Amino acid sequence: MDGILAVWKPEGWTSHDVVAKVRRILRMKRIGHAGTLDPMVTGVLPLCLGRSTRVVEYLQERPKAYEAVLKLGIATDTEDITGAVLDDQPYPQVSEDAVRTALRRFVGRIDQIPPMYSAVKVDGKRLYELAREGKTVERKSRTVTIYLLELLEMKLDQQYPEIRFSATCSKGTYIRTLCVDIGKALGVPATMASLTRSMSGGITRDRCLTLERIEELQQSGQLDEHLIDADEAIDHLPIAEVSAAVGKQALLGQKIALTEVSIADVSGDNDEIVRLYNDSRLFIGIFQIDTESALLKPIKVFS
Repeated sequence: MDGILAVWKPEGWTSHDVVAKVRRILRMKRIGHAGTLDPMVTGVLPLCLGRSTRVVEYLQERPKAYEAVLKLGIATDTEDITGAVLDDQPYPQVSEDAVRTALRRFVGRIDQIPPMYSAVKVDGKRLYELAREGKTVERKSRTVTIYLLELLEMKLDQQYPEIRFSATCSKGTYIRTLCVDIGKALGVPATMASLTRSMSGGITRDRCLTLERIEELQQSGQLDEHLIDADEAIDHLPIAEVSAAVGKQALLGQKIALTEVSIADVSGDNDEIVRLYNDSRLFIGIFQIDTESALLKPIKVFS
């Protein structure tokens, strides 16, 4: 089996749990996921099957979208509602205008300090391992990009006010930390109450299958029909095209002269990555433009 299987991850499961379950259903080992989700998080989890595991890194680089609920008045050690409470201030006074103003501050390039309960490594050890030992270490801030931040709902007249928002962001963005930082901008403790990933690797909820549905489709022999082709999953990359004869050379992993290649929508930058097809629309693989040598170089050949 080869392609991208879009799974709707249930709450309480780790990404590894989902991969292990699908391996048992499909009876295949070569499966990789494109972006870890915490157990409390539900949502889109693309699984790359067979040869398509070779596009995992390109899927991971694409923007992701989330829908989150931020709870005001509480701070936890994990930055989400599952953690130990560090600060508890019920009935904080926050206005709608203040919330809208605070959210606007976080659109664009922002700096985040990764939470202690994260998989980031410091001196060769995962931060969450150190956190479980009761240790806190200094972490370097990271620059991430919030492309879109939209307020969906506010419930401000309650003991612990809640703000529901959607965010489209770059790889490496911690929505937990975003919730905490929004709280800081409002002058009150905050934590993430819930999170759903609504888009990953260009794949949205409507293309996802539950684990139960995957098992049903596999038993009926129809699961193949629901897989996303590897080249479709990386459709953010520009398309390059060659003749059938040149395509045969490319399939052998040979470098191709740029004069033999038709390329649209490229920036012209050296080292740009493209999807290569022949004139019959057969996907050949992922190639890289080398303007200095005027060649198209193979990175991953598929067919």
